[in-house]
Amino acid sequence: MKTDVGKVDGKENGTQTRKAIKRGIILRTNAIFMVPFILLWGLYVLTHGSSGPGGGFQAGVVLAAGVILYAVVFGLDRAKRDFPIKVMLLIASIGVSIYAWVGLFALFFGGNYLEYGALPIGHEPAESSELGIEMVEIGIGLTVMAIMLSIFYDFAHGRD
Repeated sequence: MKTDVGKVDGKENGTQTRKAIKRGIILRTNAIFMVPFILLWGLYVLTHGSSGPGGGFQAGVVLAAGVILYAVVFGLDRAKRDFPIKVMLLIASIGVSIYAWVGLFALFFGGNYLEYGALPIGHEPAESSELGIEMVEIGIGLTVMAIMLSIFYDFAHGRD
């Protein structure tokens, strides 16, 4: 559904058209600079979530917000081309698998489900626990990002 921003009562209004074009250029230029920083901030929140504020859920939402900004500014079709829904569903599946496998590995090595200290990935249980938490947070972040984007795609485009 296209709207004629520059037309008023069927007649071309040059001033409104120029304003719409300038606004579009300003939005695209700002988005080009903002999206990488938003994604970088999401990665920071993800990697520092165990030692400070943040974590997998918050990072996933921030990462999805960066892609949603990209979709709003550059168009839904371009966003779906650059971040396809099938890839998002694959990423969500990988995230859930990471979470599940970390828990299962803890069971295999004599601990309880998601007992990170039982994992044989560090020299001490505290180190194993820290690395296990980071792996689970990465899984959660990937899943939340992908599901938030798939929900956005569904709402923005509608279901067929």
